[in-house]
This record gives sequence, structure tokens and C-alpha cells, in this order.
Amino acid sequence: MFIILLIPFLVAMFLAINMGGSGTSPSFSAAYGSNIIRKDLIPGLFGLFVLIGALIAGRKVVLTISGGILPTETMNFTLTTIILLSVSLTLLIANLLRIPQSTSQATIFALIGVATYLNVLQTNKLLFQIIPTWFILPIISLIITLFVGKFIYNPIKRRGIFRFDKISKYSLLKSTVILTSCYVAFAIGSNNVANVAGPITSMTLNKLNIETNVNNENFLLILILSILIVAPCFGIGSSILGRKTIHTTGKEIIPFGPLGAVLISIVTATLLLFASVIKGIPTSLVQVNTAAIVGLGISKVGWRKILISNNSIKRLLIVWIIAPLLALSLSFLLTATADKLNLL
Repeated sequence: MFIILLIPFLVAMFLAINMGGSGTSPSFSAAYGSNIIRKDLIPGLFGLFVLIGALIAGRKVVLTISGGILPTETMNFTLTTIILLSVSLTLLIANLLRIPQSTSQATIFALIGVATYLNVLQTNKLLFQIIPTWFILPIISLIITLFVGKFIYNPIKRRGIFRFDKISKYSLLKSTVILTSCYVAFAIGSNNVANVAGPITSMTLNKLNIETNVNNENFLLILILSILIVAPCFGIGSSILGRKTIHTTGKEIIPFGPLGAVLISIVTATLLLFASVIKGIPTSLVQVNTAAIVGLGISKVGWRKILISNNSIKRLLIVWIIAPLLALSLSFLLTATADKLNLL
């Protein structure tokens, strides 16, 4: 049993490393973009708060990932490995392209690929909660930062009430920006760790014949152990792969100061925590964060420069469309291959 469980856990750790590389960007791009934190300090802070967020607020999303799309009882050794491997390869490609990608969307589409092949796709939560949330939250994020930027941030700046370019010299504001970045990392833990912990938790429960029930002590123990194995790998991925993706959203879309960084971080993390704790919906932190950056950018330089002339935005949109479809295709094809080889 140890050998059987070892392979998907190793794949899960590989996936978590890739997720750490992708998740570093939405959590610390604001602080990095405003030049108030060094790159070498980011992985440690990121990994720590991801772990805390997963342990405190990640339970509902794990339940959605482990049984909301693909029935829990079908999650065996082979299918778990296929799902995690499909998402890992998709995120690896995105990281190599320096594009922060939604781990939640890649995971959900990988689950859809497997469930579609097995003809056991559960569409209720997918169609009426998960997919609508993917569209609604980035729009809300963009509107909030656009409104605040246009009617509060920019008027204060134009009137010269105080010098925005001098604010970064104050240690209190620097600390606030870093704390809000840690808040985003906490939100990532509450939502995105489930993309890895969910499948391996279900697989382990099935192997040990333990019922999936939040009131079951054995279930909670396996869930916590899965998180403790997976979450630290986010920090490793941040150190190895996060340096390039953080530059894309932190420096190439629009430059912003520390107050803008605080606004972006708070909006991003709050919306993600809402999806995690209240609804238990795996959603795209990357897209919510980027929408917040775009909203603030539009308030500063106009929508044409941000949405039309900015090549980084175009690259993001292309990869965001292709990557989930790639995860779906990989999981479907790998499941079909495993079926032909009698591995299911």
C-alpha cells in the first residue's frame, strides 16, 4: 500500500511546486511591483502563510475538489495520478512561459476530462456555482479597484494632498503592504492547496475504506496530513519557479505604488476567501488578482493602453484559455490509455 500511495503523493508534490511558482505572482506581485520587498524574502513568507491558510480555512474547497465533479468513490490510484499529472504538466508549461495560471481551473478541467470519459460527470455545482464564480469574481475585482482608483486614489494624487512617491519610505506602510501580501498567500492556502490535497485525500480515504465526512476524525486526520505534505512544496515552487512569473504581473502590466499594492492585495484575498470559506468553490486567484491590477491600471492610464496596447495582457488571456483545455485533453487521453491497458 505504501508503494501504491507513494507515486500519486510524489506527483502531488510536483504539482504543488508548480502551483507555488504560479501562486507567487498574485500574492506578492503587488509588494514586489511597488519595490518594497526583495525577491529572496518572498518564498519563505509565501510558503508559511499558504500552509496556515490551508489548515485553517481550506476544508470546504477540499470537499468540492474531492467529490463535487468526480464522485469520491471513483478516485483510485490511477485516476488520482492522471489528474495530478495533467495539472502539473499544464502549470509547468505556463510557468516556463512566465504566465501565472489558474491552478483551480486547470484542476477542475482535469477532473472534467476524467469524469467525461467515465461518464460520471457531476454538473450541478460545476454549472451553477463554480463556472459563474470564475466570471463574476474577476469582474467584481476590476470594478472595485477601478472605482477606488478613479474616484479616491487619483483625485487625492492630483490635488497633491501628500506625495505618493514618498510613502514607500515609511516603515508602517511597507509593513502593511507585506502583511496584505501574506493575507493573499493565506487566501491561496484556503483555496488552491485543495487542488492537490483533495484528490489525494479522496484516494487515501477510498484505500483505507474511510467515509468522507467532515465530522469523521479519521477523515480530518488524513486531510491534515495531506495538507502538511503538500503545502510546504508551495514555498519550494515559489523559490524555483516564482521569480519569473512575479515579474510579469508585478512589473510589466502597470507600475503602481504601495497604496495601490495594498488595495490590490486586500481585494484579491477577500474575494478568494469568500469563495473558499462561504461557498467552498475553487476559483482563480490569478485572474482575480490580475483583474484588480488591470482595474487600477485603467483608472491611471486608460483602458486602451491597458487592454489593447499591453502585450502582457494578450499573452495572459491566450494562455488562460488554452491551459485548462490542455489539462482536460491530457486527463481524458491518459484515462483512455489507462483504460485500454486495464489500469483502471
